[in-house]
Amino acid sequence: MTTILYEHPLNERIRNYLKLEQLFKQVDSCAAANISVNHQVFFNALFAIIDTLERSDIRGDLIKGLEKLQQNLVIWSQAPDIDTTALETNLQKTVSLVNQLKVNSQTWCKLKENMLLASLKQRFAIQGGNASFDLPQLQFWLNQPEKQIAKDIEQWLLLLDNIKHSLALVLTFIRQRAEFECIETESGFYQDNGEGLLLLRIKIAQSAQYFPTISGNKFRYSIRFMLPCEQKGRRYSNQATKFQLARC
Repeated sequence: MTTILYEHPLNERIRNYLKLEQLFKQVDSCAAANISVNHQVFFNALFAIIDTLERSDIRGDLIKGLEKLQQNLVIWSQAPDIDTTALETNLQKTVSLVNQLKVNSQTWCKLKENMLLASLKQRFAIQGGNASFDLPQLQFWLNQPEKQIAKDIEQWLLLLDNIKHSLALVLTFIRQRAEFECIETESGFYQDNGEGLLLLRIKIAQSAQYFPTISGNKFRYSIRFMLPCEQKGRRYSNQATKFQLARC
């Protein structure tokens, strides 16, 4: 059965993680495609990553998360039926990423010192979008040899590499904290205790004509299912609802 996956963070740290994960996917996707066509998405995502890292201590949070993961991996290594090869691989990766984050400090700050990026960021911050006549420096860059453009992008993204890989590893293990279970409600509404949870993951059949809206925090959360917005106003679903839920 084809499903749609919805995820909802239950604290600000996980909210930033999910936001950054999506932004990194946009940057990587644009970098691998025709940048002359996708440059607006690429730079918007890149600048959003920089702003998020500037506002929050993502590096510090990731170091704490990786150190906790490292401790757990050591404990799990004592289990009799553990996959020692996979565990050792993840342990080495975790230790390496912690060392990179501690030693290299905030390498992404060098992006703010790049003259081209600094000049573009000012224009991209203006509401209403921009055009080629607003950004002659961008037009000049986009008309450089492909190898030069690719080299610039590679160097920029390399400064974010340790953040991206650390984030991916931490989120992978957060998502593996819980399996999906099938739940049915009679009224299109569900709530439960959120103590100790970081992330909710919901799977709904693609054919289902409703979607979840989620609110909550680390103490309690609620899921209300909505009908498609074909008319004005909020349309709550009052029908029996089936979905899968993983409490991570």
